[in-house]
Amino acid sequence: MLIEIIKALLMGIIEGVTEWLPISSTGHMILAEQIIRFDASEEFMSMFRVVIQLGAILAVVVLFWGKLWPFGLRHGRVISKPPVWSLWFKVVAATLPVLLISPLDGWMEEHFYNYITVAAMLILYGILFIVVENRGASPRVSQLEQIGYREALIIGLWQTLAVIPGTSRSGATIVGGLLLGLSRAAVAEFTFYLAIPVMAGASLLKVVQFVLDGQAMTTTETAILVTGCLSAFLVSMAAIRFLMSYVKSHDFKFFGIYRIALGAIVLAVAAITAFA
Repeated sequence: MLIEIIKALLMGIIEGVTEWLPISSTGHMILAEQIIRFDASEEFMSMFRVVIQLGAILAVVVLFWGKLWPFGLRHGRVISKPPVWSLWFKVVAATLPVLLISPLDGWMEEHFYNYITVAAMLILYGILFIVVENRGASPRVSQLEQIGYREALIIGLWQTLAVIPGTSRSGATIVGGLLLGLSRAAVAEFTFYLAIPVMAGASLLKVVQFVLDGQAMTTTETAILVTGCLSAFLVSMAAIRFLMSYVKSHDFKFFGIYRIALGAIVLAVAAITAFA
């Protein structure tokens, strides 16, 4: 069990870093799973890949609790915070397109969870990052509060593209936000908030499907899941802080270059695997 816990710890670290940086957690998971192989059922692993995100979500909630909780206290009385409610309504608006295409998740994973698709999306969005940043356009929306429902809905449409493995949910929403004229800090923070309903919903559906299929976790699998979520939470705390600090004085070109390089590595691994 100790070896399996160490593997889960490593996977949690990978999830915590890659979920928030626009570099595709799926691409990294595919590469990692070539080395880190768990002593667990495939049904559990399918659920684990999604539910491990709960730890990452919790990091967003903890770090931004003051901006996310719509109630407060004033003179000993509970008050409502209209700006926070407005933010949540915009998050809901951006989530609606994802709900419409969510039935495609399983089909996309079955048919497109492969090296070629992941590599292609890594490289495509890597190029997009570089092209978008090279425009040198000044943002017209610099504060999170300035994001309107139109921008929120369009970013939500960009988020639906993450159904294609290798795209990166944060990568798609950040590219979409930059094209809309949002500042890097504003679109990065909004992306964090969008993850809460999307990833929580996906995790819940995976757990329900796991249970309805008559599956049950062994003691080792339970330890793997808990360890993965906990390590993803701790690493996500650091990754989110890093990204929010990074975008204050840097653009996303580095991530574009990194994605292109990773895409090339994925293709190389695919070729080696095919000829092995």
